[in-house]
Amino acid sequence: MDSGIPSLNIPTTPEDVELLGGTPVEGLRAVLDNLDALVYVSDFETHELLYMNAYGRKIWGSIDGRKCWEVLQDSASPCDFCTNHLLIDSGGSPSSPHIWEFQNRLDQRWYQCRDQAIPWIDGRLVRLEIATDITERKEMELALKEAHKKAKAAALEDDLTGLRNRRAFFELGNQLLKQSRRNGSPLAIIMLDLDHFKQINDNHGHDAGDAVLRHIGQVLESNVREADIAARIGGEEFAILLADAHAVEASDMAERLLSLMQKTPVWYRDVQIRPTASFGISSLHPEEPNLENLMARADSAMYESKALGRGRVRVKP
Repeated sequence: MDSGIPSLNIPTTPEDVELLGGTPVEGLRAVLDNLDALVYVSDFETHELLYMNAYGRKIWGSIDGRKCWEVLQDSASPCDFCTNHLLIDSGGSPSSPHIWEFQNRLDQRWYQCRDQAIPWIDGRLVRLEIATDITERKEMELALKEAHKKAKAAALEDDLTGLRNRRAFFELGNQLLKQSRRNGSPLAIIMLDLDHFKQINDNHGHDAGDAVLRHIGQVLESNVREADIAARIGGEEFAILLADAHAVEASDMAERLLSLMQKTPVWYRDVQIRPTASFGISSLHPEEPNLENLMARADSAMYESKALGRGRVRVKP
């Protein structure tokens, strides 16, 4: 595959030099100085810069016998990303060129670099690097990657609450269920449905209902563990899948969440709204066929909570 970096053969013997004809040094310098890429040579052991073409001198200035990291990185110590060790084999002889991409810390530009160890005219080993500026291309790649990342995240996130959506809950939940079965670890689920939510919308408007849903999302997000999966399943219904937890731990969390809802009212246009919810808890059975079955038992417990007066927690083993 074409790397986009020109490959140069630096003359290393008198015979090579003669092949250039006429004024070989000046001719080679003219070629290198007209390349739209950085070319430099540094001593493999001391890192002293021996040559830099006009492209490089225009950006980084004169080499003045300084070391490569002093000029290219304006650093007082060797670079922690130096590739010299990749350019020689176990016997210390030059190996194949190493091609990589790198963002220069000094000018913040992206470069595609072709590094190679070669014998210099006096016989010592040197590092030859040819670096082509790929900033525009790289920025487009990174922007595209970030766009894909955001699109994927958006597809798995509930726009209103910021929690996982139903699709994400089932995708991640099934992974967690498989992991639980594989490790023999417990798994519990909390289902909750806001009480009298239709009345909130009817009495105060749908914007007030949205404010309540956002508030519940914040309460859940702030109080579940990092390993748990909290999601808005639909409408005013939410679910939390608790990794490595039994029904008793899930019940304790549900009671805590219910208490927080009761203690933290939602203010909307000078109106105080105190949402409550009915909770249903269930835990994974060894013979549980799927996540839907686990949810169904928790859902049944949640409706028992509603039938008993709402604003409470019920557990269905």
